[in-house]
Amino acid sequence: QVQLEESGGGSAQSGGSLTLSCAVSGVLGTYMAWFRQAPGKEREGVAGLNSNGITRYTDFAMGRFTISRDNAKNSLYLQMNNLKPEDTAMYFCAAAGQFITFQRLLRQWEYNHWGQGTQVTVSS
Repeated sequence: QVQLEESGGGSAQSGGSLTLSCAVSGVLGTYMAWFRQAPGKEREGVAGLNSNGITRYTDFAMGRFTISRDNAKNSLYLQMNNLKPEDTAMYFCAAAGQFITFQRLLRQWEYNHWGQGTQVTVSS
Protein backbone atom coordinates (compact mmCIF):
# COMPACT_ATOMS: atom_id res chain seq x y z
CA GLN A 1 0.00 0.00 0.00
CA VAL A 2 1.52 3.27 -1.12
CA GLN A 3 0.72 6.38 0.88
CA LEU A 4 1.77 9.91 0.00
CA GLU A 5 1.93 12.87 2.35
CA GLU A 6 2.68 16.38 1.20
CA SER A 7 4.18 19.14 3.32
CA GLY A 8 5.84 22.50 2.91
CA GLY A 9 2.91 24.52 1.74
CA GLY A 10 2.07 27.87 3.24
CA SER A 11 1.95 31.55 2.45
CA ALA A 12 4.46 33.46 0.38
CA GLN A 13 4.82 36.87 -1.15
CA SER A 14 4.90 37.33 -4.88
CA GLY A 15 8.43 36.63 -6.04
CA GLY A 16 9.11 34.38 -3.06
CA SER A 17 9.93 30.69 -2.87
CA LEU A 18 8.56 27.55 -1.31
CA THR A 19 9.69 23.95 -1.37
CA LEU A 20 7.07 21.23 -1.24
CA SER A 21 7.90 17.73 -0.06
CA CYS A 22 6.08 14.46 -0.56
CA ALA A 23 6.95 11.62 1.77
CA VAL A 24 6.18 8.20 0.36
CA SER A 25 5.47 5.17 2.49
CA GLY A 26 5.89 2.03 0.48
CA VAL A 27 7.73 1.85 -2.80
CA LEU A 28 8.57 5.14 -4.47
CA GLY A 29 6.69 5.15 -7.73
CA THR A 30 8.51 4.81 -11.01
CA TYR A 31 6.58 7.84 -12.19
CA MET A 32 5.83 10.72 -9.87
CA ALA A 33 4.35 14.13 -10.38
CA TRP A 34 2.97 17.27 -8.84
CA PHE A 35 -0.47 18.55 -9.69
CA ARG A 36 -2.39 21.54 -8.43
CA GLN A 37 -5.98 22.66 -8.19
CA ALA A 38 -7.13 26.20 -7.64
CA PRO A 39 -10.64 26.97 -6.36
CA GLY A 40 -13.19 26.57 -9.10
CA LYS A 41 -10.66 25.14 -11.53
CA GLU A 42 -9.74 21.67 -12.70
CA ARG A 43 -6.71 19.85 -11.40
CA GLU A 44 -3.72 20.47 -13.65
CA GLY A 45 -0.27 18.98 -13.99
CA VAL A 46 2.72 20.96 -12.79
CA ALA A 47 5.77 18.73 -13.18
CA GLY A 48 6.52 15.04 -13.46
CA LEU A 49 9.51 12.74 -13.57
CA ASN A 50 10.39 9.10 -13.90
CA SER A 51 12.94 6.95 -12.09
CA ASN A 52 15.55 7.77 -14.75
CA GLY A 53 15.30 11.46 -13.96
CA ILE A 54 13.44 12.43 -17.10
CA THR A 55 11.35 15.46 -16.23
CA ARG A 56 8.48 17.30 -17.81
CA TYR A 57 7.08 20.68 -16.86
CA THR A 58 3.97 22.48 -17.84
CA ASP A 59 4.49 25.89 -19.43
CA PHE A 60 3.77 27.94 -16.33
CA ALA A 61 6.25 25.91 -14.28
CA MET A 62 9.10 25.95 -16.78
CA GLY A 63 12.02 27.98 -15.50
CA ARG A 64 10.45 28.64 -12.10
CA PHE A 65 9.75 25.21 -10.59
CA THR A 66 12.07 22.23 -10.19
CA ILE A 67 10.92 18.70 -9.49
CA SER A 68 13.29 16.21 -7.91
CA ARG A 69 13.26 12.92 -6.09
CA ASP A 70 15.44 11.37 -3.42
CA ASN A 71 15.14 7.61 -3.65
CA ALA A 72 17.11 7.10 -0.43
CA LYS A 73 14.61 9.24 1.47
CA ASN A 74 11.61 7.97 -0.48
CA SER A 75 10.62 11.54 -1.18
CA LEU A 76 9.58 13.84 -3.97
CA TYR A 77 10.17 17.58 -3.98
CA LEU A 78 8.98 20.66 -5.81
CA GLN A 79 11.13 23.77 -5.51
CA MET A 80 9.05 26.78 -6.49
CA ASN A 81 10.73 30.11 -7.17
CA ASN A 82 9.43 33.47 -8.33
CA LEU A 83 5.97 32.61 -7.09
CA LYS A 84 2.99 34.48 -8.49
CA PRO A 85 -0.51 34.99 -7.08
CA GLU A 86 -1.85 32.70 -9.81
CA ASP A 87 0.21 29.87 -8.28
CA THR A 88 -2.22 29.85 -5.36
CA ALA A 89 -3.71 26.36 -5.24
CA MET A 90 -3.78 23.04 -3.43
CA TYR A 91 -0.75 21.05 -4.54
CA PHE A 92 -0.86 17.26 -4.75
CA CYS A 93 1.80 14.67 -5.33
CA ALA A 94 0.98 11.54 -7.25
CA ALA A 95 2.68 8.25 -8.00
CA ALA A 96 2.30 5.44 -10.49
CA GLY A 97 4.05 2.16 -11.03
CA GLN A 98 2.77 1.38 -14.49
CA PHE A 99 4.40 2.69 -17.64
CA ILE A 100 3.56 6.26 -18.60
CA THR A 101 4.75 7.84 -21.82
CA PHE A 102 6.53 11.16 -21.69
CA GLN A 103 3.55 12.80 -23.39
CA ARG A 104 1.19 11.54 -20.68
CA LEU A 105 3.41 12.32 -17.69
CA LEU A 106 1.23 15.26 -16.61
CA ARG A 107 -2.14 13.62 -17.11
CA GLN A 108 -3.80 12.96 -13.78
CA TRP A 109 -5.63 9.81 -14.83
CA GLU A 110 -2.29 8.06 -15.35
CA TYR A 111 -1.66 8.11 -11.58
CA ASN A 112 -3.25 5.78 -9.08
CA HIS A 113 -1.78 7.05 -5.80
CA TRP A 114 -2.44 10.52 -4.45
CA GLY A 115 -1.67 12.56 -1.36
CA GLN A 116 -4.16 14.78 0.45
CA GLY A 117 -2.55 17.98 -0.75
CA THR A 118 -0.83 21.00 0.73
CA GLN A 119 -2.10 24.55 0.30
CA VAL A 120 0.04 27.23 -1.29
CA THR A 121 -1.12 30.83 -1.08
CA VAL A 122 0.77 33.61 -2.82
CA SER A 123 -0.08 37.22 -2.13
CA SER A 124 0.83 40.20 -4.27
